[in-house]
Amino acid sequence: MKRFGIMAVCALMAAGAVFVGCKKQAAAAGEDNSLQNILDKKALVLGLDDSFPPMGFRNEVNEIVGYDVDLAKEVCSRLGIELITQPIDWNAKEQELNTGEIDCIWNGFTITEERKQALTFTQPYLKNAQVVVVKSGSPVTRLADLAGKTAGTQAGSSSVEAIDGAPEFKASLKSVIEYKDFLTALMDLDVEGVDAIVIDLVVANDNIRRSGKDFRILEETLGAEEFGIGFRKSDLALADKVWETLEAMSQDGTVGQISAKWFGSDISIIGK
Repeated sequence: MKRFGIMAVCALMAAGAVFVGCKKQAAAAGEDNSLQNILDKKALVLGLDDSFPPMGFRNEVNEIVGYDVDLAKEVCSRLGIELITQPIDWNAKEQELNTGEIDCIWNGFTITEERKQALTFTQPYLKNAQVVVVKSGSPVTRLADLAGKTAGTQAGSSSVEAIDGAPEFKASLKSVIEYKDFLTALMDLDVEGVDAIVIDLVVANDNIRRSGKDFRILEETLGAEEFGIGFRKSDLALADKVWETLEAMSQDGTVGQISAKWFGSDISIIGK
């Protein structure tokens, strides 16, 4: 009996060693605990540019609000966690994500091939386009009319990539001025500091509607694009759960209600 007991203890110890070894191997292999980590800390930190209406911006009482914020709040509510909105320098957004300062980038974040190499994206949830905004009285009616003129845009935005992706158009410009945010760029356009602004269509439409400024959007665009939610490359479990929750919200009509609140109709492409 004693001999059997000793053998049993040894077997248990060996099994325990194997189990610990497996855990170490899983950790070394980069086990994906991204969802569980969020559930454990009971919060999701969302990185955003807080001057990017209607996706995320500060209202008249300095609260961060917007379409993306409302979507994220509902996702977090369904997961039983708190949403924390963290304003970031948009020009350093990937660094903020990779250093763990934020858990995701959810703020009219355009999906590009370059970004997909460094981040994990959800499926697209909204269509967008890169457009040119001018003052209503401007003689500019097409992209070619901007030859020799100055265009502005936001540093680190997909608008910069759109300009770079149209080399003939960029070469025709006198110069490109990069601003901290689109609202500053639009203010400079209003005082004729620049001749045009290259900007996201959803932001341009919202600014013209809410500000009443005398702006006009050119029909010719610099290309269509789609918005997605960006996560760290390894955070597949978290990205999948957020998307799964958004799909459920789309099916029960919640996404449509939020879209109608900010855009006047349901323009979401989730599940469509």
